[in-house]
Amino acid sequence: MKKMKLSLRHLIIFVALLSVVLTLVGSLWSGYHTGKHTLITNALETNRVYAQKLAETTDLFLKSTLQTLQFSSTDIAPFMQKDEQKLLDEANRLKMQNNTFNSIIITNAQGEILATSPQSLQIKGKMLVSPGGQQALKEKKPLISKPYTAITGRLVIFISHPIFDKRGNYLGLVGGTLYLKESNILYELLGKHFYQDGSYVYVVDGDGRIIYHENQQRVNDVVVENPVVQKLIQGKGGAERVINTKNQDMIAGYSYIPIADWGVVSQRPADKALAPATEMLKDMIQKSLPLLFLSLLLIWWISRKIAQPLHQLAYYTENSTENSQEEHIEKVVAWYYEAIQLKKSLLHSLVFLHDRVNYFMYQSTTDPLTKLANRRTMEQQMQNWAANNVPFSIIILDIDHFKRVNDTYGHPIGDEVLKFLAEQMKEASRQTDICCRFGGEEFVILLPHTEKTEAFHVAERLRMSMESSMSPCGEVVTISVGISSYPACTSEIAKLIEQADECLYNAKKSGRNRTIVFEPRHE
Repeated sequence: MKKMKLSLRHLIIFVALLSVVLTLVGSLWSGYHTGKHTLITNALETNRVYAQKLAETTDLFLKSTLQTLQFSSTDIAPFMQKDEQKLLDEANRLKMQNNTFNSIIITNAQGEILATSPQSLQIKGKMLVSPGGQQALKEKKPLISKPYTAITGRLVIFISHPIFDKRGNYLGLVGGTLYLKESNILYELLGKHFYQDGSYVYVVDGDGRIIYHENQQRVNDVVVENPVVQKLIQGKGGAERVINTKNQDMIAGYSYIPIADWGVVSQRPADKALAPATEMLKDMIQKSLPLLFLSLLLIWWISRKIAQPLHQLAYYTENSTENSQEEHIEKVVAWYYEAIQLKKSLLHSLVFLHDRVNYFMYQSTTDPLTKLANRRTMEQQMQNWAANNVPFSIIILDIDHFKRVNDTYGHPIGDEVLKFLAEQMKEASRQTDICCRFGGEEFVILLPHTEKTEAFHVAERLRMSMESSMSPCGEVVTISVGISSYPACTSEIAKLIEQADECLYNAKKSGRNRTIVFEPRHE
């Protein structure tokens, strides 16, 4: 038995399996997305709280640092013009205290450096010309500078406090630098907060420039395009999922540090945060596969029982036009209502089906109006003759001024004229000739084993019959005719039709109601 590509059994299996799979996938997908949403929400809140905590800690550190510098400025104010050793001792003390600064400087009101720690910097006696120092000298107030390159060539942040005497006269400043690309207390404060899962912390200033990052190569990079950094520049805090400047999907919490106009970002790669949800989904899929397999086996067995009689009936019906299948259909075991009724209907309809097939085959090859062969039959016949080297001629004819007939007498009368021409064609042609309707008011006569001279006589017989007969419209209707022959004129079917059509055109152009035979041009 020929196996069908797609059967009811396959459809039943497909629909049932689809139902099981969709239910399973829906459950897995719902569970996965619920878990994913929960993980993202928790990660966002965790990073937000973490960033806020680090921001508060950093804020306290900076306030404490400024307070330390304030106490130092009060202590050294009386010795600014008298005791260089006292200034040096104070600079060393500040440098050693809690390892807060990478370096300490004390300057007078003009910006001349009076003391440094460490002294290896060798800048004592020089003028403080760095951007942070110049800003502090100009503003004469506690200051946390933006990152800049110091005279030592290092990328630094300068934290300073002005020095005033008891009368309020400005004497200079005391300040410390944090080397952004070297170890300091800021790195100790923030650098212990990244993990093996890719989480890390970074800090930006008010211009969106990185002043701390676990990867020191990123320090001094401007990341103002980052949506989180843009909100920090506006003084906002919060948490969101963001694509960073490295095109990485991150879950970020961020918090603003008002005292320094900085922002802290704590973030974690989204894929790392969502990894538990993915693992859970994999585990659920693995556990569901055995159930899915058992369901498939059960569905296959049930569907086979249901589809078997219908499958047999469908097969015998498919082949019923070739051989009588009544005997085979009688043997089909139909055990449920639909199959039983279908079996009865098939047995009763086979005879009718055979009759209708024959009828439709006739209809598919015949023009319904004129009862002549249609264009498809004409083309098939020419192809068959050409394939078997049968010489033949083709007559293409067209009713002259047929549009005027339709416009004057209406399309029903025009149809009668077409049927009248078809009858005239049958009378004028020979028994072996094939009369066809080519389309519209164009008709064709195929003449096998006929040269164009003989075809001309057939065409003229038809033309003269038309010009001497009264048509259904009440007046004489004439025709124009073009003739060509195969293979005398051409060995290509398309070219043959084109030649005959060209002759028909020339017949109309030269006055209508005439026959023109194609003559090959010899070069």
